[in-house]
Amino acid sequence: MFENVVVGADSSPTAAQAVIYAIDLAKLSGGTLHIVTAFQRGGGMTVDLPGESRQSVGSIDLAESLVEDLGSRARAAGVTVQTHAASGEPAERIIEVAKKVGADVVVVGNKGLQRRVLGSVPASVARGAPCAVLIVRTT
Repeated sequence: MFENVVVGADSSPTAAQAVIYAIDLAKLSGGTLHIVTAFQRGGGMTVDLPGESRQSVGSIDLAESLVEDLGSRARAAGVTVQTHAASGEPAERIIEVAKKVGADVVVVGNKGLQRRVLGSVPASVARGAPCAVLIVRTT
């Protein structure tokens, strides 16, 4: 049913919960899990909207380390994994990978390190994804 499952991940605890859901979904369907993270050149905090900020992975090395760690967890669960670390806005990179791999579903947490219940990344992914989107309630 789900041959390609894409999950967006950063270093937040809520993203880790979304990855757990995605691992389970890929395992149940026998599909490939694509773990995506994006980092901002220069690193640090970025501001999306007044009063809302999100932590970005600061460098390609940290981004690759993050997705490899998450990928190892998925492989330990018996799931086939491909990792994707790229520079840019997280929602854009998640959507880009979903299109590239022909995703059947994209999994994201309902918020990252933000105050709103539905963060800007999951809202943007829900609007732009070429497939179904599972927004995991992580808070």
